[in-house]
Amino acid sequence: MPELRRFSIHTITNKPWPVERCIDAYAAAGVGGITLWRNNFEGRDPAGVGRQIREAGLVCTGLARGGFFPAATAAGRQAAVDENKRAIDETAACGAPALVLVCGAVPGQALEESRKQVTEGIAACLDHARAAGVKLAIEPLHPMYADDRSAVVTTGQANDVCEALGSPPEVGIALDVYHTWWDAALEAEIQRAGAAGRLLAYHVCDWRTPTGDLLNDRGLMGEGCIPLRKIKGWVEAAGFRGFDECEVFSTWRWSQDQDAYLAEIVSAYQKYC
Repeated sequence: MPELRRFSIHTITNKPWPVERCIDAYAAAGVGGITLWRNNFEGRDPAGVGRQIREAGLVCTGLARGGFFPAATAAGRQAAVDENKRAIDETAACGAPALVLVCGAVPGQALEESRKQVTEGIAACLDHARAAGVKLAIEPLHPMYADDRSAVVTTGQANDVCEALGSPPEVGIALDVYHTWWDAALEAEIQRAGAAGRLLAYHVCDWRTPTGDLLNDRGLMGEGCIPLRKIKGWVEAAGFRGFDECEVFSTWRWSQDQDAYLAEIVSAYQKYC
């Protein structure tokens, strides 16, 4: 049975709760970590939220999300860099080690050009991230999001971007099983990332069959077809020793009693991960 102290939950998973309720409930459940979303800071001081997390005995395992670098104009690309620098500052203030990057894409623009703009955008943020002590975790998304959410759709492409940047220690990969489980090259690319020390985060959930909504109908671990234990074995063999982070977008789960849902989350993690 996996250790709950190495388990983290994204606040988006319990979207109806304010961040204060997430902090208290996760700590009471024995969960070890919490991953914040930037909306958690609305009307709040990021440093204060981080302090509440630490006082509850939790580890802030990351902040979601930055990215969305590509744009049709130079002004749009600069605006994205500026916004990512603000996100980096928030990451540092709350005490999270890494900012997760959903890299972005421009509908109708060649994916190669969008990936080039992603690489250039991250490069423009590197000095800022380095000075803040924050890592940038590229999250490859499922190809169904290649039109407007991410031109980086495989772990191999994420590795390529890291290498195009010169493999700086500030840049790595956030591996989400929902987006990557289907990839025949996944094991080899996890090994490639691990050998370079760039596995920064590992996100778990499941792929429901049938899936009613490709964005907001993720399953809890054990509710779908993703080979969670196999992928976890690959990640551990590649040297990853961080938290397992549960990230579930689910409209129907958000309508449920969140205390009962949290108990299901913890049980599913212990049974299937």
